[in-house]
Amino acid sequence: MSARPRILLTRRWPEAVERRLAVSYDVTFNESDRPMDAAALAQAMRDHDALCPTVTDKVTRDVLLADSRQVRIIANYGAGYEHIDLTAAREAGLAVTNTPDVLTEATADIALTLMLMAMRRAGEGERELRAGDWSGWRPTHLLGQSLDGKLLGLVGFGRIARAVARRAEAFGMRIAYHGRRPADDMPTDAYFADLGALAEQADILSLHAPGGADTRHMIDAALLARMPGHAVLVNTGRGSLIDEGALAQALADRQIAAAGLDVYEGEPQVHPALISLPNVVLLPHLGSATIEARTAMGMKVADNLDRFFAGEPLLDPVA
Repeated sequence: MSARPRILLTRRWPEAVERRLAVSYDVTFNESDRPMDAAALAQAMRDHDALCPTVTDKVTRDVLLADSRQVRIIANYGAGYEHIDLTAAREAGLAVTNTPDVLTEATADIALTLMLMAMRRAGEGERELRAGDWSGWRPTHLLGQSLDGKLLGLVGFGRIARAVARRAEAFGMRIAYHGRRPADDMPTDAYFADLGALAEQADILSLHAPGGADTRHMIDAALLARMPGHAVLVNTGRGSLIDEGALAQALADRQIAAAGLDVYEGEPQVHPALISLPNVVLLPHLGSATIEARTAMGMKVADNLDRFFAGEPLLDPVA
């Protein structure tokens, strides 16, 4: 039996990261690259010293407290960790780490992509062209909206929201935000303590709040009703932030102009009412999907593992 720590990656990671891990660890790769069920994750807890899950894995109490477990650290591949039962992890004495900071710029790029696509009706245009339905240029065809001069309302004002704000300002947008408290480096009048008040004024409402019970369905039918008819909703935060049924109804009724979504509450399932709507852009969770970001995420996991097994302080502990 190998004396090296045994680690399991629940999905395939960028090649450079897998090569690095294989140098120092006895690594089990999920060759199928399909989600592991609870039984497989529980067995992994018994057979390995470290479990390296992704946001697609439900690391529940039953998984974490599996009998005869050997795992001592959950090194999560991703910044979000709502899929891990941290209370159970603490009860079991397990360390838990994540990968903050390294996916900021890539996710901000996707937020701007969704804004541009939704505002300029790019998804509608591409579908029309591919279907062979484009009859040629005409002055009133698929008229959208410019970003220039519009008020961008950021819900949450952490690293990613700030990166989005920098990009938006380059497009001539004005910035407002809602969060737990005002930021010291922002104009006083840019802060909205009340989310509804921000929704009433924003031309684009972009979501960057954390997930969890406190923020679940913070965008509901009542909030959507307060948004202007020309407004666009963008979500690169957590799928649970939006009541997707209410959003689908608001889009169908043209209560708001459009939406751009990269995350969903029931991933990989998408609310069926959203699929057929022309005025919503749907991306398959591409926020951090650049080779640079995904490699950096994996390298951060490796750094945390190296420190843990060397008995050194962790870089990114969450439990």
